[in-house]
Amino acid sequence: MTMTATERPAGADFLRQADPYRRELLAHCYRMLGSVHDAEDLVQETYLRAWRAYDRFEGRSSLRTWLYRIATRVCLTALEGREKRPLPTGLGAPGSQAGDPLVERDEVPWLEPVPDAMTGVESGDPAAIVTSRESIRLALIAALQYLPPRQRAVLILRDVLQWRAAEVAQVLDTTTTAVNSILQRARAQLDQTAPHENEVVEPSAADQRELLEKFVTAFERKDIAAMVELFTKDAIWEMPPFTGWYQGAENIARLIDTQCPAQGPGDMRLVPLRANGQPGFGLYLRDGEVYRPFNMPVLTLSASGVEHVTCFFDTGLFTLFGLPETLPVAAAR
Repeated sequence: MTMTATERPAGADFLRQADPYRRELLAHCYRMLGSVHDAEDLVQETYLRAWRAYDRFEGRSSLRTWLYRIATRVCLTALEGREKRPLPTGLGAPGSQAGDPLVERDEVPWLEPVPDAMTGVESGDPAAIVTSRESIRLALIAALQYLPPRQRAVLILRDVLQWRAAEVAQVLDTTTTAVNSILQRARAQLDQTAPHENEVVEPSAADQRELLEKFVTAFERKDIAAMVELFTKDAIWEMPPFTGWYQGAENIARLIDTQCPAQGPGDMRLVPLRANGQPGFGLYLRDGEVYRPFNMPVLTLSASGVEHVTCFFDTGLFTLFGLPETLPVAAAR
């Protein structure tokens, strides 16, 4: 919808008309920043700036397009001088072995997962148009962080939001020719960073449910042999804020066997969740008569098994995902 100057609402009416775009703007800012917390702050900043400037909005574009322009500029300003948000696999170090010492780096601004409920992934609302699972997957978000901010913005606006080059040029105060050149470089860089994502063939819905059930059973029993069967031959396991990453089913299983504090069956409890359009779990560790948050594995599944797990050890994420602070042992399976 495009509003004329005489039709513009003010105050509460502006918020009523702008609020339906909040989730997709959050997804946009998250793609740019790699942090759901930063994205929330920048969406608030976007709405504040839009509200203050609304008397100058002439209705030459839709309200949605205008909000995206503001959000993109806010993100570009926020990215000035900031470090990229990596995952351990993006640090350039070779893969680790299960027996290697764990190295923790809390000072690194690690990439964060985002709950599907916050971005409208696979929902029936308009945000789903620009928040498909593919556009929010962890591997893509991680790859985007390695693009310079302007390349990141151009690629998102052109390839995710399907904006015309001329529209993007207006946002960046540049030319259509420059936008096309930036897009070409961004695509080439992205192909080098995450070429495998397009090759992942996901299991059917029924096979996915079965695989996830096996994952839960293997972990809650701490069944190492069953874990080996879950993962593909070249599967990857990473767990920020620890810098190491581990490849191979047996290597991953040995890591869990030797480093996970759980001693045996009943020491872990997994609660399902959805993050970045992918299945995941809130993993709780038994502490006396309750289970407490321990980590949050987010899975990439292929037709042949679990292909990648990013296991986040920031237990503050449990609140973000609406998970309880503790679980009673009586609730265990």
